[in-house]
This record gives sequence, structure tokens and C-alpha cells, in this order.
Amino acid sequence: MITLYSGPLSLFARKVEIALREKGLAFERIMVPFNQTTGYDPKHPEVIALNPKRQVPVLSDCGFVLYDSTVINEYLDEAYPEPPLMPQSPVERALCRLDELYADEIMHQALKPLMHRTGPPSPDRDRRIAQEADALIAEEALAQHYEVLEQKLAGRAFFGGILSIADIALFMSVLFARRLGGPSLDGHPALAAWFAQLKQRPAFAQVVAEVAEADRRLSVPVALRG
Repeated sequence: MITLYSGPLSLFARKVEIALREKGLAFERIMVPFNQTTGYDPKHPEVIALNPKRQVPVLSDCGFVLYDSTVINEYLDEAYPEPPLMPQSPVERALCRLDELYADEIMHQALKPLMHRTGPPSPDRDRRIAQEADALIAEEALAQHYEVLEQKLAGRAFFGGILSIADIALFMSVLFARRLGGPSLDGHPALAAWFAQLKQRPAFAQVVAEVAEADRRLSVPVALRG
């Protein structure tokens, strides 16, 4: 039995949910409580016990416990190889890992300055001005990332030869950029088509719908562009 500790607005836990559903794996999901004021505090006791990073996602596969979305998704692809979410050749697998890293570590840095938008506004006016100034700089960085991704796609349906963990990670980064009021995909037709295509797949569509519902319940509304 697979158990996943997830969070309603956890980009990284939702990556694992998509991978599990793309592979058709049954799992029990434990949704860890979250709010925009204190986040995941107090921490879920089982998450604390299982993950020294004290955060979701955490996955247990018949008692074998893993944390970190990248480690989890690579394990799932090796333990449950059909359908594959990693390419076959060493070169393609390395490129897939780099694309996932681009989403998780490079694009994510530009998402962080936008995250204040979904929480209660700071009572400090100067802080609000500074936050939004940082967000505008981050939006410029995201627009540059979109251009990098546009060039990487180069007319392909996916970032590699098949739908992969890289597509999952990049999809979640673009989804969060959009939900946080980041730049639209206008002017990036290949990226926009890829994003729209993935949103039609059931595993991705369920995450999109659940994140939107979580935002309706938990977040301050954000004006979206495009």
C-alpha cells in the first residue's frame, strides 16, 4: 500500500500525485493541514517523524519511506516501470534530470517572491511596497524562463521524447507562476500549447482543479494575466 503525505498548495507534493496517477498507482493520500497565516505549522506529527526536512511530500510504499519529490518520483519510475516517466538512454535521462532541476531549483527561485500575493497583506505599508517590487523583478525572471522553455520545446510535444518527470516539474512551476499572478504565456506558443495539452490529461487536470479549489478556500484572490 502506498501512502502519500501531501499538502493542498504544495507544488512538490502535487508533482508526486501526478506521477502516481500517470502510472495508475492506487494510493492513500493524507492531506496535511495548511493555512496562509502559519503555513504547515504546527507540523503534522507523522511528517516530522518520517522526514527530517519536516515537510511534504513523504511517501511510504509498504513501510519503505521516502521524502523529496525528485527522489520519490525516480523511485516510483524504477519500482513501477510501466508506463515509464524517464527516458531510456543515459544522455536523455541526464537531460530529463536537468530539466526537472531547472523547474525545482531555478524557476522556483523566481516563484518565491510572488508567494506573498496569496496570503494576508502585510500591515506594514513599506513591506508591501518592497514585496511587490521584488515580485515585479521575479516576473521578469519568469518571462525569461518562459523563453528558455519555449526554445527547449522546439516543436516537440514534451521536453523529452516521452512525457517525463521533467514535464511534471515544469508544468507545476508554470501552473504556480500563473496562479501567483506571474506573466502570461502570450508570445510563447509552443509553451502555451504544451501547457494546455497537459492540462487535459486526467492526472494533471485533477491537480489543477484541486489547487484552484484550495486557493478558493485558503488564499487571497490574485488577478491573473492573460
